[in-house]
Amino acid sequence: MREENLPLKIETEAGRTSRPWTTRMVDDAPSAPKPPPARDLVRDEVVLSAHTWVVKVGTSVLAGRDGRLDLDRIDHLAEQICKVMDTGRKVALVSSGAVGAGIGRLGLKGRPDNLRQLQAAAAIGQSYLMRCYDEGMRKRGRNAAQLLLTHEDFDGRARYLNMRNTLNALFEWNAVPIINENDTISVDEIKFGDNDRLAAMVANLIQAPLLVILSVVDGLYLTDPAKPGPAEVVSRVPQIDDQVLSLACGGRSALGTGGMQSKLASARLVTQAGGSVVIASGTRPEPLTRILAGEEVGTMFLAHGNHHPARKRWIGLAARPRGRFVVDAGARKALETGMRSLLAIGVIEVVGDFEKGDVVALCDPDGCEFARGLTNYGADDARAVQGRHSLEARALLGPSIYDELVHRDNLLLIL
Repeated sequence: MREENLPLKIETEAGRTSRPWTTRMVDDAPSAPKPPPARDLVRDEVVLSAHTWVVKVGTSVLAGRDGRLDLDRIDHLAEQICKVMDTGRKVALVSSGAVGAGIGRLGLKGRPDNLRQLQAAAAIGQSYLMRCYDEGMRKRGRNAAQLLLTHEDFDGRARYLNMRNTLNALFEWNAVPIINENDTISVDEIKFGDNDRLAAMVANLIQAPLLVILSVVDGLYLTDPAKPGPAEVVSRVPQIDDQVLSLACGGRSALGTGGMQSKLASARLVTQAGGSVVIASGTRPEPLTRILAGEEVGTMFLAHGNHHPARKRWIGLAARPRGRFVVDAGARKALETGMRSLLAIGVIEVVGDFEKGDVVALCDPDGCEFARGLTNYGADDARAVQGRHSLEARALLGPSIYDELVHRDNLLLIL
């Protein structure tokens, strides 16, 4: 199969619109050797300048459909990570697979459908999964370190900073942090839902310029891969917009919990914070070392947001909002175009029960969240002053209150 770089066109309501994207054909059938394609200079720049990588690997990459871990594939992944680190780079691995490993060790016929058995399977599988990784790393002179996280670890600023400090110390020792959601205690209120989002949050935590998501797909497909013949994969995406999101199907693998929609949502979290993302197949040979070599592997999503400082990344992209301010159209425009602070007069509704210093979401009247910030007011005081001028708010609550409900220094736009 001949590999091509083609301009991608997608049908829109206004007609067919060219995009600065490229696609290529992917065929699983063996073919005659091909001359190497022209190097993608944009990919080269992104990969070569990224000295910290976060790699996420899904359950279906690590295990077969019977749930048993593929020990050779885990060892191969450890080998690739060590090769990337041999170039002086830092790598953090976000690995699924604990539940799948537990299913295999217990000899279960399938994934349990109740929480307590899922958590028990994760408890059994996590130790086995880490043993496999540790053996792969140690034979190459490196140590594996285990970090089990829940969303609550990202909500609190102190715990968030402690995570970052621990990861930096592990990097100083040339160890490989292996991160997973703590499935043994996670419930609906605190679970990430899938490790794609966890990987994106880790990438933002350590300000990694590159996140690599290894799955069982070759990237973002432009054509249906289930149909006969080679599939067409998008090579590079400058920005994740509605047209890109429309290409995602909602399907999930047999053992995993996330599909392409989840991966695109996670890629969006990273790219809007100034990082780039590659979604590629972890079942094909040498995906990480081929990416490092500049080969056109998977789909690359380019950074398009600003490089926000760590504190603003925590506010806008990590901590969960405890409530929300619904603002009028004028307030939204002022915040987006002038980087103004949010004043009480622009707020038309206060939702939730929160305290001063909590993270809150900022939404427009249609319910669209466009920013997050730290509130200077608790929920009751915010309701008391919503829609009022600053002088009225001072007369109501006293002269020591803040003029701003959310100060611009504590606010991050997320669209």
